[in-house]
Amino acid sequence: MALQLSAYAKENRRLKESRTGESVDFIFLFLLLLLLSVGLVMLYSASFAQSMYDTGYTSSTRYLEKQGLCAIIGLVAMVIMSRIPPEFWLRWAWALYGVSIVLLLSVLLFGQSVNGAKRWINIAGIQFQPSEIAKFALIVLFARLTKGFGKKAREFRRGVLGFSGALMGILVPLALEKHLSAIMLMGMVAVVMMFIAGTHPKWLAAGAAAAVVFVVIYVNFMGYAGDRITAWRHPEQDPSDTGYQILQSLYAIGSGGLFGLGFGKSKQKYLYLPFQYNDYIFAVICEELGLAGALLIIVLFGLLILRGYWIALHGASRFQTVLSAGLITLIAVQTILNLCVVSNLLPSTGIALPFFSYGGTALAVNLGEMGIVLSISRYRNRPAQQEETV
Repeated sequence: MALQLSAYAKENRRLKESRTGESVDFIFLFLLLLLLSVGLVMLYSASFAQSMYDTGYTSSTRYLEKQGLCAIIGLVAMVIMSRIPPEFWLRWAWALYGVSIVLLLSVLLFGQSVNGAKRWINIAGIQFQPSEIAKFALIVLFARLTKGFGKKAREFRRGVLGFSGALMGILVPLALEKHLSAIMLMGMVAVVMMFIAGTHPKWLAAGAAAAVVFVVIYVNFMGYAGDRITAWRHPEQDPSDTGYQILQSLYAIGSGGLFGLGFGKSKQKYLYLPFQYNDYIFAVICEELGLAGALLIIVLFGLLILRGYWIALHGASRFQTVLSAGLITLIAVQTILNLCVVSNLLPSTGIALPFFSYGGTALAVNLGEMGIVLSISRYRNRPAQQEETV
């Protein structure tokens, strides 16, 4: 009798979980919080000297304080997002997409210039980049389109024209802003999501070829981009100008050796390496923690990304699977591009390292997006709801 009651109680718990969902994936959450914590610590170390210089040697935590505040906002957003059912985004995909386009266009009219780039807008004293919201909106819309197209995504009309039309709605305003790094990033994420959706590989190959042609033409006719390519290939030819940042980054990486100079002991961060707390923070990490520390951080990123894809594969619906995969791909592409730029494997792109680089909008949005992945993980054991294989 006792065994029967125990079995009955277990069955009731199983049925209850199937209705209300499980707890979030704690492995993914632990890796995320660990990366965020290490990122804030390394941001303080990398920004220490710059903060002292910018504040007239009165504060060493100027950038850490701002990043910490945005981290708190992002964590609150992550908790909220993790409680919102994933299908909420299915219903509001088009509305979010429309709002993101309006925000992108508003940059052209009311945008503020920072470091020569007009990509920010200010609302009620809060400055942010609409492109960060546009990245998220595009991923949500692609996930919705994937669900709607189904197996017809292999057709040219849907799998190519359908997705491309949605993509161009975001890329055109970005092109007017000359926000090339965001264009490249969104294009890469879009290709991955189209492949997951079922777009025929031949169309993706044709699109990749067209992108290569565009890059070649752009590099040959746009002096600024051409300078970046020249600096990437031969930074030593102009060590005081176009090749300066790359050389300083390589000096930082090389001087770190196997185990680094020690936490806080970077020399390049003392105003030798530009943007040492932003795009090039990984160079400071290599200098202070060495190859061992840098590899450990790369492993953490790899584990987070792999676990994110695991959550995507176990999504309860086609929409949830593609949405989660798109959000994780965004983190993966940003990470890979940033590491390649810092080590001079690729030309400078202006793409930050997620959870490490200074930038409040990006950090808060990234954490909110990871909250959606956590929300999807709550429903990972609902195979009955899973639709046809993506």
